[in-house]
Amino acid sequence: MKVLRTAALASLTALAGCATITRGSTQAFTVETVPSGARVATSLGERCDATPCTFAKVERDSNFTVTVSRPGYRTTTHTVTHETAGAGAAGMAGNVLLGGIVGGFVDASTGATQNLVPNPLRITMDVDTATASAGKSVPVAVTPPPVTPAVVAPAPVAPAPIIPAIAPAPVTAPAVSPVAVSRAADPPPDPAAPLAADKPTP
Repeated sequence: MKVLRTAALASLTALAGCATITRGSTQAFTVETVPSGARVATSLGERCDATPCTFAKVERDSNFTVTVSRPGYRTTTHTVTHETAGAGAAGMAGNVLLGGIVGGFVDASTGATQNLVPNPLRITMDVDTATASAGKSVPVAVTPPPVTPAVVAPAPVAPAPIIPAIAPAPVTAPAVSPVAVSRAADPPPDPAAPLAADKPTP
């Protein structure tokens, strides 16, 4: 009889933690920042050098703080808590029906019915005005403006030089002497004609 009671109790305990089995007692927790690249440290001892960060196994029923820092921006601290999830509540109700008080106690003690909130933790960081006023450069993501192609005007073309037309010099006929003209007009002598010395004297 004692053996049967022990076996029955073991069966109830095995069936009890339904939410614990299906959901587990831990969950992934994510931190995202704008701009990205921030350092994250939690009060649970978890650290991350550059956001976005995901911590794989964080107890579902944890209460902790998250500190976010980045050069040129304000360091802020945020609180993360937990709440009963819809799926966790349904699983716990099933445990109470199947395993009675033992089933409900198992899920409640492991935190399987809980969800971390907020998760993911999204933070928009503010520029540290004290750093900016001290003259330190603050890295800010800047979108370059669109580049408009420059319109290049064509270079002016100089007109070809105008060369004036040169009139040809007038041609003047050479002057002819009257003596030369007279000589040219006289007929040549006839060789058969008798010369004046050959004429008979009267």
